[in-house]
Amino acid sequence: MLNTLSIKNYALIDDLKVDFPKGFIIITGETGSGKSIMLDALSLVLGKRADMSALRNKDEKCVIEAEFSLQNYEFQSLFNELEIDYDPQTIIRREILPSGKSRAFVNDSPVTLDVLSRLGEVLVDIHSQHQTLSLSDTAFQFEIIDAMAENKSLLEEYQRLLVLLKNEQKKLQELIDFQQTANKEYDYNLHQLKELKSVTLGEGILEELEESYEEASNIEEIKENVAESLYLLNDENIGILNNLRELRRAFSNLTEYKQQYRELYERIDSAFLDLEDLSRDVADIDENIETDPENLEEISKQLNKIYSLQQKHKVTTVEELMSIQERLEKAVSKTESADFDLKEQQELVAKHQAETSKKATELHKTREKVVPSLTKQLESFMHELGMPNGRFDIKLTPTSHFFNNGNDELSFLFSANKGGDFGPLKKVASGGELSRIMLAVKAIMAAHTALPTIMFDEIDTGVSGEISQKMGDIMKQMSKNRQVFAITHLPQIAAKGAYHFKVFKEDITGKTTTHLKMLTEQERISELSEMLEGKNSGESARNHAIELLRKG
Repeated sequence: MLNTLSIKNYALIDDLKVDFPKGFIIITGETGSGKSIMLDALSLVLGKRADMSALRNKDEKCVIEAEFSLQNYEFQSLFNELEIDYDPQTIIRREILPSGKSRAFVNDSPVTLDVLSRLGEVLVDIHSQHQTLSLSDTAFQFEIIDAMAENKSLLEEYQRLLVLLKNEQKKLQELIDFQQTANKEYDYNLHQLKELKSVTLGEGILEELEESYEEASNIEEIKENVAESLYLLNDENIGILNNLRELRRAFSNLTEYKQQYRELYERIDSAFLDLEDLSRDVADIDENIETDPENLEEISKQLNKIYSLQQKHKVTTVEELMSIQERLEKAVSKTESADFDLKEQQELVAKHQAETSKKATELHKTREKVVPSLTKQLESFMHELGMPNGRFDIKLTPTSHFFNNGNDELSFLFSANKGGDFGPLKKVASGGELSRIMLAVKAIMAAHTALPTIMFDEIDTGVSGEISQKMGDIMKQMSKNRQVFAITHLPQIAAKGAYHFKVFKEDITGKTTTHLKMLTEQERISELSEMLEGKNSGESARNHAIELLRKG
């Protein structure tokens, strides 16, 4: 329940702090006194977006703080889910800075507006006149039925399965779209891939082929130079090896005389061995080298293919061609396996569809089970609220389509008059009738939800004095298990409250300021008298007010 509300520098409020008790709390005040300002301020604590224009003094920050008692409600798991510290006496603070920035805190820990909204949804239900229009909204009508059927966990599980199903359906559609496009491109991709595979691509292959081409193109010149090299190395008269061999022999005779000679000999010997090894390599070349026109032609073809592919694909390196080949291989492979992937994904979608359908059927059954009871309770409230002929026709029809809250289509029809036709609420119910229906709905939903605080903002709009008393009785009955606020202009409802607060304005030092105070017994009598007959109410109005309080 809401223990305390503190408002600073907001609209017409300078600094206001008020403590609220348990039970049925009435708030009254003249039109324009600031009742809506208080509701707007509380809405900011519950996650509504801030408006810089609401600051009374634009140079100072606005602070709105609310303290809630939560010890009688099981909210700890929600706090854990939202990753905020739980406290049985939870304090929520909202600040609007002069810069326009807004900050929110729960038990002094900063939180986002999303977290604040999630928390606000379970702490306070503010019913405004505008919300009465939601009676005609199918989503709200489902909320009524699901609250009575206690479908919260079942609905969450269904929505979890629906998200999985939609994700798999999206993947399936992507596969279908891919296959349609890929089939058109498959032949072209395959042709390009075959072209690339017709040559051997690898790191350094182009340089290797170009080198081989140069060698094969100049084979005769190479053969001549190799033969000449062998002659220069091995000729008996002028051959380098023979001369070096003689040089080595000459120096071998000097090695015993001096270290320098020994070192020179070693160098000559090493040079001789290297040159001898070189001669063998040149001889191998001479033995194996031969003119091969076919090899030259093959190398030329390979080179020309690579050059052509580079030009075609507008690249300059073999590595880039290899990258294109890899991409084409993946595209061709994916296209070739698309049928298998598609079938596999279709089976997965069918599996998720069956699971979602099963959960939707469970939802339908739980809803169907409570519809007769809901209809009976609503009609009972209608009779109590002066609509003895009010009847409801609520029907659920399962469909093949999965909506966010199941696969049901809902027909929620109403008839106010005996023998009258059923029709949609917004067409057949007046404003006063809608207010009474909404109160009945709230009373039924409250019995099935652990909501600590409910606020009714002029739910009595459009109803008579006699009916308003019955509406007051219903709200009073609801307050036995929760804190109920009623902002009202009707004395019949105001007299039912256990506590009565009045909103009023004062002009202080040239500024209009809104205040809120809890009325004493005598002040309540005066307030009810004014509500009955106006500011100049007489003794009869006072006596009427006393009687209303006595019966309340």
